Amino acid sequence: MPILVQNDLPAKQILESENIFVMDERRAHTQQIRPLKVCILNLMPLKEATELDLLRVLSNFPIQVQVTFLKVESYESTHTTPSHLNRFYTVFSEICDDYFDGMIITGAPVEQMPFEQVDYWEELTKIMTWTRTHVFSTLHICWASQAGLYYHHGINKVLLPKKLSGVYPHRVLHRKKMLMRGMDDYFWAPQSRYTGLDEAAVAANPELYVVAAGEETGSCIILAYASRQIFVTGHTEYDRMELDQEYRRDVSRGLNPDIPVNYYPDDDPSKEPVLSWRSSSNCIYTNWLHLVYQGTPYDLSELTPIEEDSYTVHHEKVFPEQEDC
Repeated sequence: MPILVQNDLPAKQILESENIFVMDERRAHTQQIRPLKVCILNLMPLKEATELDLLRVLSNFPIQVQVTFLKVESYESTHTTPSHLNRFYTVFSEICDDYFDGMIITGAPVEQMPFEQVDYWEELTKIMTWTRTHVFSTLHICWASQAGLYYHHGINKVLLPKKLSGVYPHRVLHRKKMLMRGMDDYFWAPQSRYTGLDEAAVAANPELYVVAAGEETGSCIILAYASRQIFVTGHTEYDRMELDQEYRRDVSRGLNPDIPVNYYPDDDPSKEPVLSWRSSSNCIYTNWLHLVYQGTPYDLSELTPIEEDSYTVHHEKVFPEQEDC
């Protein structure tokens, strides 16, 4: 997929070195096509690493994707330089009148705090409310999935006995859903969190549809409103070394963390981690873009709000069931 980014975004050179096609603004303007508009609300501390992770997994779709990076105004990031944020990020007040085909809301290292105590919670809820009328499909990752499920559907998070860290198997429960199309029966995905979901509340909510889950991890991918809301509890977008960096950070802080499971060969942190989730991650994100591409109107201002969408109101599918290829 030709990803449309600003010409001097640092991630652009890294992606090109990996043989990923990145289209700059000059070339994009010569093509007569409406690109998919995807907004990424980046709540992670190391924003440049998250940019690279997400652009990498969005790189397998044939249609142009124009990416807008969004930051919150009510919290000042201390791990990314102001020059980078000022150059490549916008804020909600500048895009609130725009419409987007898709939006990604990332995780954040605040999961052990009550939602209402997070510095930018009020701003985040304002953005999440706005997605119901201005975004066709919103994908929430890790903590954002818990925040979205809590805000939109009243699902509480629960504290786990210890940190869930590693790469875990997850079973596809409903492979005919477009997001799961082409997936194997099981897939691996990184998890890194101290909290989980109230699974009984998830199961009891008729608006929520669990399409993938793990015995150790619980619900992994949850759909709502015919996939116009998607909640992913893990980090399928992670690169090979992200869990390693988190593990070593926790070691340096004296937290005595467990070694991430199913990650290092022989559970030996001196060995390079095994990358076992890239193909399934690419499949999930490509399926998401297919769903977005087929579901949005050409004129995004004609987008139907979730509450008024006949498909979502009746909990039907945006597209018919399809057999696997």
